[in-house]
Amino acid sequence: MALRSRMKLFLLMPALAAFLLTSQGVASAPPLPNPVLYLTGTEAYQASGKTWIRYKYDVFNKDEYPAELFAAAPALPPCGANTKASRTWVDIYDSRGKRLYGFCALGKPADLGTIWFALEEGVVPPSFVYIEMNDRQTNTRYKSNLADTTL
Repeated sequence: MALRSRMKLFLLMPALAAFLLTSQGVASAPPLPNPVLYLTGTEAYQASGKTWIRYKYDVFNKDEYPAELFAAAPALPPCGANTKASRTWVDIYDSRGKRLYGFCALGKPADLGTIWFALEEGVVPPSFVYIEMNDRQTNTRYKSNLADTTL
C-alpha cells in the first residue's frame, strides 16, 4: 500500500509543479477592482439633423485605477487613425452584450467620469448597461456592474 501511495505522489508531482509555475505567470496584471458604474444623467443634443439622447455615466471607484492604464500606447495597435490610443480601452454594452459605444483615448482615470453612449430620440434604451475596461498591455479585462439607464 505504501508503494502505491508513493507511486501516485511521484506521478502527481510534475503536474503540481507545472500548475504552480504557470499560475505564477498569470499574475502579471495588477490586482485592481472591477469598475462601479452609475448613471449621472441624460441630455438631448442634435447632430446630423437628428436629435439624440446621451446617457452619461461615471465610475465611482475611478480613483483606484493608476494613471498608467490610460497613458498613450503607441506600441499597441491604433484605434482607427489614432496612433496615440490609450493602453486601456473602455466599451459600453447593453445587458445582453451588444456593444453600444467605446472609448479608446481616455487620458486619465478621471476621464471615466465622462463616458456615455447615445441613442436617437424615441429609441427605447436597454434597461441596463455595463462597461468593460480592456488593459491591452496585460490583456486584462475589468467588467463593471449592471447600471440603470434611468434615474
